[in-house]
Amino acid sequence: MVLPSGEGDAPASSAVATIEAEPPGDRGERPLIGFILVERGAITGVQLEAALAKQADGPRKRLGEILVDADVVPADEVTAALAAQFGLPIAHPSRARSDSALVARLARAQADELDALPLSVEADGVVVAVGDPTVADLRDVLEMVFPEGVRLALAPVEELQAARDEAYEAAEGLGDIIRAFEARSGTSASPDALTVHVDENAPIVQVVQRIIEKAVHDRASDVHIEPMEDRVRVRNRIDGALTEVLSLPAAMAQALSSRVKIMAGLNIVERRRPQDGQIETAIDGRPLDIRVSTAGTVFGESVVLRILDRARALYGLGDLGMRPEVEERFRQIIQSPYGLVVCAGPTGSGKTTTLYTTLQAVKSDEINVMTVEDPVEYVFPDINQMSINEVAGLTFASGLRAILRQDPDTILVGEIRDVETARIAIQAALTGHFVLSTVHATDAASALHRFVDMGIEPFLLSSALLATVGQRLVRRSCEVCVAPYDPSPDEVAYFVRAGGSTDDLGGLRAGRGCASCSGTGYYGRVGVYEVLRMTDELRTGLLENVHADAIREVAVADGMVPMQRQAIDLVRRGETTIAEVMRTVYVV
Repeated sequence: MVLPSGEGDAPASSAVATIEAEPPGDRGERPLIGFILVERGAITGVQLEAALAKQADGPRKRLGEILVDADVVPADEVTAALAAQFGLPIAHPSRARSDSALVARLARAQADELDALPLSVEADGVVVAVGDPTVADLRDVLEMVFPEGVRLALAPVEELQAARDEAYEAAEGLGDIIRAFEARSGTSASPDALTVHVDENAPIVQVVQRIIEKAVHDRASDVHIEPMEDRVRVRNRIDGALTEVLSLPAAMAQALSSRVKIMAGLNIVERRRPQDGQIETAIDGRPLDIRVSTAGTVFGESVVLRILDRARALYGLGDLGMRPEVEERFRQIIQSPYGLVVCAGPTGSGKTTTLYTTLQAVKSDEINVMTVEDPVEYVFPDINQMSINEVAGLTFASGLRAILRQDPDTILVGEIRDVETARIAIQAALTGHFVLSTVHATDAASALHRFVDMGIEPFLLSSALLATVGQRLVRRSCEVCVAPYDPSPDEVAYFVRAGGSTDDLGGLRAGRGCASCSGTGYYGRVGVYEVLRMTDELRTGLLENVHADAIREVAVADGMVPMQRQAIDLVRRGETTIAEVMRTVYVV
């Protein structure tokens, strides 16, 4: 049986999953959809006769619609039967972003009338998803809009409608803006001609504003504007994964980077050297700080925007996703009036959020809490916060020295990047201050050796350190489209190796991709944590330079619950998938 939902051999990221269509009859006639459904075993002959009778007696409706409304057959099965009837591939527009410039070429009213949505440009034409291939003059009209050729693909009606609404919302007015840009600059304009200063009503200004607004509405943490050979690709990082949201003409690449540089106060003439800056703006009344980074590539300057929403609600310790026993252990540790607590993990693993949440738990009017950050991401009205400025000579190390002269009780250091900062933080912890910070390391045990690699003496580290917290962020399966799924052999092997049981495989769930989750199958994230508490045995091992694996074994024996085990528990409960755990918390 052909699977219409992408569970066959086609990759999940593909918008179009080709199926093998049934050949027409000897007389060139298409097989009737009712007979196709019966042959597939989706319905019985009795159910077909009942639906045909209802079709004859009532208002004129399509047979598939009658069967779906009566809950006789799923909509996906009807879509697969229609695809077989017309010899078309199946498209899932919610699982792949449509090309905004392509969408802008087909008027919204025309798209609604044809029940169509252009998806992408392939070698043999434009792929257009349609809900009803029998619409009069469908192909003729589309080929007038897309003279390079049209490839039709069949999509579930409701999914197509939701994807069309989202696509045209993103592309609304974009075609006019692009044409206005080309009229001003000319697609054949030289690179130098595109660096002209723009006014607030210029097309390029509107494009950048739309990019930022789209990112905020999509809950994106980062925006990537990437020049390529034939286009400019715009991708948003949503829940830790990149998703393409816009495709713009290649001629706009330099103007886009120049506009962002102007907003961030950077040098628009300098294109070879990487630059960093900051934008302060507001979207829908919400104040935003946007960190800007530019870097030269083969086809132009790549621009990355990191969006910091200072008005975002802060979490409590109970909201981070820690298991109850892990949270209890962590609460006991942070009650100490002095010592060093370090959060370890890669970029984007939620370390800063954990630090701020910890500050919320320990701050009071009786203690002086101070921070040094790069930059200040969340603003606390009752905490003294300092943002580093390397151009002015204010680094983590110099800022930390200044803070120590301000009579602090609790200190947050945004990141320990070098031995100087590490040494000052450890000295602060040894002299009666409670210090919180982050370090880039793979897990809690590796964080200990990260300090040693920096040049910190093990005897100092073992005396100052209270605990290290290893963490990752795992995407949650979308509750709107979640359904049972069968893992691949590689996923099963990982699941068992990480502590799972084959008995649990029958209850696994995964999001299939829908409009709510932008076709990813995931919505939101949850943290998985491991808390390594320093003990006498661990201090001895650190002094003897014991390997990180041995440190981890001792910590587990002391009660540390590894991240992998917590992630596997999320899989058992159907909150995430094995593939997501493999992507974020891989264990060899």
